[in-house]
Amino acid sequence: MLSFNAPRIATLLLAIAVSGCSDGKDSVSPRVSDITPGSASFTAGVGSVSKLLGRSTFGDPGSETFKIKRMTGDWHIELKSKGLFDIAVQTIDFPKDSYSGWHSHPGPVFIQVVSGTMTFYEANDPSCTPIVRTAGQGYLDMGDHAHIARNESGAPAQNVVTYFAPPGAMLRIDEPKPGNCPF
Repeated sequence: MLSFNAPRIATLLLAIAVSGCSDGKDSVSPRVSDITPGSASFTAGVGSVSKLLGRSTFGDPGSETFKIKRMTGDWHIELKSKGLFDIAVQTIDFPKDSYSGWHSHPGPVFIQVVSGTMTFYEANDPSCTPIVRTAGQGYLDMGDHAHIARNESGAPAQNVVTYFAPPGAMLRIDEPKPGNCPF
């Protein structure tokens, strides 16, 4: 079970990941060379600019499980993993009217809106209900289905994104338009 205080865990995760080594990539999106010609089409993002701040592998290679638990008063957090895992952190700038394109992830993603307003949509929501987050708010993306991040506010926005993933896994998996939303 994962229970957490979002601002505290987001700060902890950012500090951990930024202290790690960068793998030299500026983006976690697939490279053109990763896309197979004739494969299912995907929706590309428009206007957003990402910068990978760091990515590190955590865990003990000699142990099957990784577990941390911390309690302070009535606040506590517990993280568990079977095997090693990567934490990666990136900033994503969203100018007005920009969007990420439909995509998923191999693991959970903690998204902090640090400036502006962002709107998220889930492929598994038949009514395409907007999920709006403003500066100082977070959004937990479990990563297990397609979704899109859009800046519909008319002003710039920025997210700080923390990914949990299997070691070396591509952090973003481009997905086709699901059909539940008009975009």
